[in-house]
This record gives sequence, structure tokens and C-alpha cells, in this order.
Amino acid sequence: MKIGLLGVGKIAEMVAPAVVRSKGVICEAVAARDLERAQAFAQKWGFKKAYGSYEELLDDSDVDVIYIGTPHSFHYEQMMQSMKKGKGVFCEKAFCINSRQAELVRDYARKHGVFAAEAVWTRYMPSRKTIQNLLESGIIGTPSVLSANLFYPISEKERIYKPELAGGALLDVGVYPINFALMCFGNDVIKIESAVKMHATGVDGAENITLTFADGKMAFLSAGIYSRSDRKGVIHGDKGYMIVENINNPESVSIYDVKDQLLKQIVFTQKVNGYEYEFEELARMFDEGKIETQSMSLDDTLQVLKICDTLRKDWGFVFPQEE
Repeated sequence: MKIGLLGVGKIAEMVAPAVVRSKGVICEAVAARDLERAQAFAQKWGFKKAYGSYEELLDDSDVDVIYIGTPHSFHYEQMMQSMKKGKGVFCEKAFCINSRQAELVRDYARKHGVFAAEAVWTRYMPSRKTIQNLLESGIIGTPSVLSANLFYPISEKERIYKPELAGGALLDVGVYPINFALMCFGNDVIKIESAVKMHATGVDGAENITLTFADGKMAFLSAGIYSRSDRKGVIHGDKGYMIVENINNPESVSIYDVKDQLLKQIVFTQKVNGYEYEFEELARMFDEGKIETQSMSLDDTLQVLKICDTLRKDWGFVFPQEE
């Protein structure tokens, strides 16, 4: 699979070490709005071509899939432009600014047989399967409640505080606790409750979210852009509980019994930096002729954004593009 990177900003720098070392991936091209930046990036990471416009990348007949790492507000337009050029798309979270955009992307991809998927790296990591196997093993009994948090002091970043860039805590960091909850407890959410602190620019700055599932399980989630949290995920059962260190990039999972005695601990390691798993699955699915990934189907993506839509509706928070 020959990949092209659209955008050479911070996230592109973060994923590049994994992309160049991922099995089944050929580093074909990169594009930026500044040719010199694109050339410097391509030379640094060994991409064959560099373009000074996104349009040139989309017109490159050698590129199979476009990885999109631009701010949220550009994702929908850039995915649609790419797919209409016959390119598959692998887009960073948040996939779109709302579920309606994501639904249009999903429907176009399925109708035209074009690959499309969201790059939520925690969905693709081996740690996900390990945690799921532990839950299914009954080691903590029947799970009923989980909590998860993710806070970073990033309120001064332009992409975070600007409404026109679809900023705010929810789409940047809040989607990780939401994904964690859905990976552990499934998609059948029947009730969504929340409290929010809005930022001075009009985006959401911090939130507490409670999800109730059809089987009675509950998830208590929090996220924000002002402080640094412990990033833990804790899953509670009637025979014990498990603690996941760093839900944004799981480092370990520790299992305790009802007397708080450590029963088991598993430490997670990465082959490169954690992003390799999503790109390797992307390459496998593409080579097999699939148009979605197994770990993050477009329906899964849609469910996350529907939750985000409900939350923002409750908060009265509308992005300028939606008005």
C-alpha cells in the first residue's frame, strides 16, 4: 500500500517513525502548503515525493491511501476530495466535526468501494485485545462500572481554542475516554449525561460525562484542556478491579482482588511508538480489498460522534461551520 501524508505538522512527525517501519506500507509522498516544508519532511523520513499543495498529492496516481493529519475542521472536505479522486482515506481523530459529516463519508465510501477509516490509535493497539480478554476471563468478576480521564494543559494551542478549527476538549481529548468506554462495554449507550466548563473563546474546556449502557453498566468519563491528569482507566467488577495506566497509550494493566491485593500485572511495549499497529492493519485491510478496518469500523466512528453531538447539543455548543 502506497501512502501519502496530507499535512506535515506535529501529528505527521509523531506518526512518521511508525509509518516508515510498518509492514506493508510504502512511503510514497507528502504534501504541505509550503513546498520547502514538504521537501524537508520527505527527506527526513524517506518519502519518495514532496508536493507544495494538497491538490498535487490527490492527483498522484501512485498514491493509494491519503493519511489526513490536519485540524478537525478540514477533515470532512479533505476526505471527500480524496475519495472523489479515487484515494482511500485514513483520517486522524476526530474523524469529522459531527456525525452527519461522518455519515456522508461512510455512505460515499461504501457506495463507491473506497477505503475509509479513522486513525484512533488505541483501537488498534494489542493492549485493547489484552484488556478485553481479561474482562472476558472473569478475573474481576462481572464488570459494572468504569472510570477514565484524560487532561492535558493545551488551552493555549490555536487548534484547541479556536471554534473555527473545531477546537475544544471533547473532539481532541474527550474522544479517548469515550472510545475506552465503548471498547470495554460496547456501543449500546442508552443515556448520556454531562457537566461542562466552557472556555472563554466559546469551545468546551472541561467536561464530566456519564454513559449508561443497555445492560446497566455505567462509565464515568472526564476530559479537559487546563491541567494534567493521571490518565487512568479503572474497570470495576464484583470480584476485583483493573487499572489501565494511560488510556491514551496504555502502559500497563494491573488486576486487584476485592481486598486490594495485586493478582496480575501486564506491561505493554511497542514495536516503534504505538502508531505502527494502525498503519499495519490499514495495509492488511487495503491489500485484502476491504474498505474499512476491523478495529475501528465506520459505524464505530459514527457512534462516537453521535455521543459527541448529543453532548454538544446539551451544552448549546455549535461550531461556526454548523450554523
